[in-house]
Amino acid sequence: RQDTLFGATYMVLAPEHGLVDEIVPGAWPEGTRDAWTGGHATPAQAVDAYRKQAAAKSDVERQAEVKEKTGVFTGAYAINPVSGEQVPVFIADYVLMGYGTGAIMAVPAHDSRDFAFARAFELPMRCVVEPSDDRGTDPSTWDDAFASYDAKIVNSTGESVSLDGLGVVEAKARITEWLESRAIGEGTVNYRLRDWLFSRQRYWGEPFPIVYDEEGVAHALPESMLPLKLPEVEDYSPRTFDPDDSDTSPETPLSRNEDWVNVVLDLGDGRGPRPFRRETNTMPNWAGSCWYELRYLDPHNSERLVDPETERYWMGPREGQPHGGVDLYVGGAEHAVLHLLYARFWSKVLFDLGHVSSVEPFHKLYNQGMIQAYVYRDSRGIAVPAAEVEERDGAYWYEGERVTRLLGKMGKSLKNAVTPDEICAEYGADTLRLYEMAMGPLDVSRPWDTRAVVGQYRLLQRLWRNVVDEGTGEVTVVDSEPDEATLRALHKAIDGVRQDMEGLRFNTAIAKITELNNHVTKVREVPRSVAEGLVRLISPLAPHVAEELWRRLGHSASVVHEPFPVADPAYVVDETVTCVVQVKGKVKARLEVAPSVSDEELEALALGDPAVVAALNGAGIRKVIVRAPKLVNIVPA
Repeated sequence: RQDTLFGATYMVLAPEHGLVDEIVPGAWPEGTRDAWTGGHATPAQAVDAYRKQAAAKSDVERQAEVKEKTGVFTGAYAINPVSGEQVPVFIADYVLMGYGTGAIMAVPAHDSRDFAFARAFELPMRCVVEPSDDRGTDPSTWDDAFASYDAKIVNSTGESVSLDGLGVVEAKARITEWLESRAIGEGTVNYRLRDWLFSRQRYWGEPFPIVYDEEGVAHALPESMLPLKLPEVEDYSPRTFDPDDSDTSPETPLSRNEDWVNVVLDLGDGRGPRPFRRETNTMPNWAGSCWYELRYLDPHNSERLVDPETERYWMGPREGQPHGGVDLYVGGAEHAVLHLLYARFWSKVLFDLGHVSSVEPFHKLYNQGMIQAYVYRDSRGIAVPAAEVEERDGAYWYEGERVTRLLGKMGKSLKNAVTPDEICAEYGADTLRLYEMAMGPLDVSRPWDTRAVVGQYRLLQRLWRNVVDEGTGEVTVVDSEPDEATLRALHKAIDGVRQDMEGLRFNTAIAKITELNNHVTKVREVPRSVAEGLVRLISPLAPHVAEELWRRLGHSASVVHEPFPVADPAYVVDETVTCVVQVKGKVKARLEVAPSVSDEELEALALGDPAVVAALNGAGIRKVIVRAPKLVNIVPA
């Protein structure tokens, strides 16, 4: 970030950077700190030893968050162009040659990795972005760097340029203009691009339509030979080798199918039939999932990916969605750097080639939370089966040993997975669906509790009994009109559930359906219109029970084709509401009033209520506070 240039107090090069050999001097400069040398007599020895150490790590290991930062001083200094100060140049493995230019200016006060490095090597830190918390501007007192794009720039004034008081965007523009005017640097856009490993050494997956000739040259299969399909095989398990076997080459499952791998083909290039060897790696699952939203639109089209008119109708640009795409993408946050990123890349390529009309594959993103479970670990830190842990005297035990409990992810490796099949077998699929949706807001992670599943099971049982006699199996609804209280309960539920479903608030939608169902349970005879409304309300959430009840109510067509209920506004608004009347802050009366009552009408009603008159006991009134239709507060003189 060029806006923090005044805060740059050292530089770091990737150990393999080509400039390192050019700048390393023959001896340590005078005053070099011992912590910077790595214990070596010369800069060349220090750099050589550290390079060997860094070469033993992968890029992933070098990017991992580690408590102790490592590196060595090259013996060279650079000049900070805005301050004219000399800054030491280090090499460190947290800077990668394959990312950016392999060289960074370090602003330790405002970058966590630079901060940790500066602390480890006793390097100065200068605050140039004003903290928005109460930490102050002295980095020596901080526990970590302050990183923000919203704060103001401070301590950034030089001889011919000042950034003080500017926001990040303005500061970047000003310093870029200043650097360019002096031919020191120029503005550019950096793209974070990495190789996408697009092959797998397994059977399942799309086969690559690539063959190799006898010289090892790759050739793409002509369109007439597509699609290339996987061969039927009896065994697609990976081959295992003896641990001491260092001579045998690994093989993919497809490579064992000689008849499919080695073929004679005429590729239509004028060279006639020739022997070829097929590519035996397969594509990853991204190859299909990156564009399946397009194929769903036209799944039986054997001529093209998707019919252009069909794609334009469903996914093309439209009012409110200028870039087109699927209306809603629901996925976990972990998909943001996997499926979502890959699908966008795939879609943009198709758009650039003219195959689709939508610039983006998805219009709106919604990240759902994660269902969590307790992880139990023994003294070695190894997860033990959660189902076999016992709770005694406030502690947790496994096979006689005390274990620790921590809420976390659910998975096989953590031995705390809950199999949906078991829940479905005991309670049914609808109960599982309802419980998962009722656990809490969709975008919040929440813990699984098998004991709580029964609550939704009881909801479905009560719903069933409201429509069907458990003893005889006969439908018990009647064709009479519902009373006003039931009508209000029904239409309030419809109104609330519609809003909740549109906002993906499934948990509160289920709560409103439960409230309506409880009301219906108390009705002596359930009117057909109420029963059918209740069934249609719950059908998107519990489709199996809803479908069965819909058929029992005499309908031959599926409930999924029924329109979702629409509330009557007349029954959504309460006929009366309860107004609390306070005298000196204490409740003295409750009045049933119309929701549209005015402040003046409500004040008159409150002052005339016998209980309020008795509470005032003849005292004068200094002030009356009215918040129609729910509150009147009277302050006596």
